[in-house]
Amino acid sequence: MRITKIVAYGLLSLTLLACSGVEIQPADTDRFASGSYRFYQWRTEPLPSDVRSSDPAYAIDPVMRREINADLMSKGYVLNSERAQFTVGYILMNGMITGATSDLASNISPYPRVTPNRQIDQASVDNAIALGGVKETNNIIIQFNDKTNNQEIWSVTLTKIIEDANNIDTSRINKNLTQYLKRAFKSLPQAPSS
Repeated sequence: MRITKIVAYGLLSLTLLACSGVEIQPADTDRFASGSYRFYQWRTEPLPSDVRSSDPAYAIDPVMRREINADLMSKGYVLNSERAQFTVGYILMNGMITGATSDLASNISPYPRVTPNRQIDQASVDNAIALGGVKETNNIIIQFNDKTNNQEIWSVTLTKIIEDANNIDTSRINKNLTQYLKRAFKSLPQAPSS
């Protein structure tokens, strides 16, 4: 009985950890791994830190650079602009997605099926309101390009629905980006040894 509880709590905590609200879509790493890349450089210079702006890019840039450097270095990649074989860059942009499709919709028709005598509960109504319509998202696309031909060799996209666009909490951005970038770089292979 006790082992069952331990396993149940362990699975519950793993499930809650996986549901972070950010969708991470890494590209296939075969092309990157086949290139035997080890040295990298940033594609652009850091944003100035002394600018007083409400643009979240100024808060995100130093965190992105610090965390991406740490994640790459932990996998054996070396930041060296003179010997760089690939460049690292990122794009911050807002996007729009439509709400979730109904669970009652079939794969043929986007319209829900009619279920006679079904009592609609309040949770279903609330979910339909919350998930329906167009939602604004924050998107980060991290891209690695081969330095010699400038072709993309790997990328990852992070997408999060914006809950409160007017509230920019830099400490939360710092904590969340650290966590999300670790997950985003998980599929990236270790650097080849010298």
